[in-house]
Amino acid sequence: MVHFVGAGPGAVDLITIRGQKLIAEADVIIYAGSLVNPKLLDYAKEGAQIYDSAKLTLEEVIAIMKEAEEQGFDVVRLHTGDPSIYGAIREQMDELDKLGIAYDVTPGVSSFCGAAAALEIEYTLPGITQSVIISRMEGRTKVPEKESVENLASIGATMVFFLSAGDIKGLKEKLLNAGRDPKTLCAVVYKATWDDEKKFICTLDDLPDMASEHGINKTALIIVGDALSQAGYEKSRLYAADFDTEFRKAKENP
Repeated sequence: MVHFVGAGPGAVDLITIRGQKLIAEADVIIYAGSLVNPKLLDYAKEGAQIYDSAKLTLEEVIAIMKEAEEQGFDVVRLHTGDPSIYGAIREQMDELDKLGIAYDVTPGVSSFCGAAAALEIEYTLPGITQSVIISRMEGRTKVPEKESVENLASIGATMVFFLSAGDIKGLKEKLLNAGRDPKTLCAVVYKATWDDEKKFICTLDDLPDMASEHGINKTALIIVGDALSQAGYEKSRLYAADFDTEFRKAKENP
């Protein structure tokens, strides 16, 4: 069987208990070497076969899985963060379906959650923003026109950009073209939760210069939006003393 496992954002102890257990039991581990913390491989049992998928094609990855299946081995396919976000797992699942190989998915902590923790922010602040848009700049992988940066940015929600640190200047231009204020707060979090994590907050106008100054051009998330100010929000009604819930009656004189 093949287990797709989310490795978490970087810190070794942010993998799930289930994910750690699957790594420890796996006969074969295929991990995204360019992104996954290699220290997670310390959980592997002695004699486990370990492959770095950064050096492999899709066909080569599937061939390893097929051979493992024929030998009765369990495989862990270790993806960074949560495999459902830019994990390219659907194409692997489709190939496994053709081969009749069973698989399952273990979710992981996404790096956009790790970035929020690093910045000590809440993405969804009542009265400020209640939506988070996860997207990316267009590169060799195309982005549907309806999901262009300009179209998504016009909504005004908090935005988190993956895979976009290589063209921060272009991202700035697209956000400005969408009507975002040059003084909009932005954050760059490099390798969230890793030992060498870096984090910076600036305005949209200063974003490219700030990233250039600190040598950030990959392995970073870019957060854009009013949620970064963490000010001017409304308190949650759920915990208000005068608010009835299924579990608590409102207080008459709070």
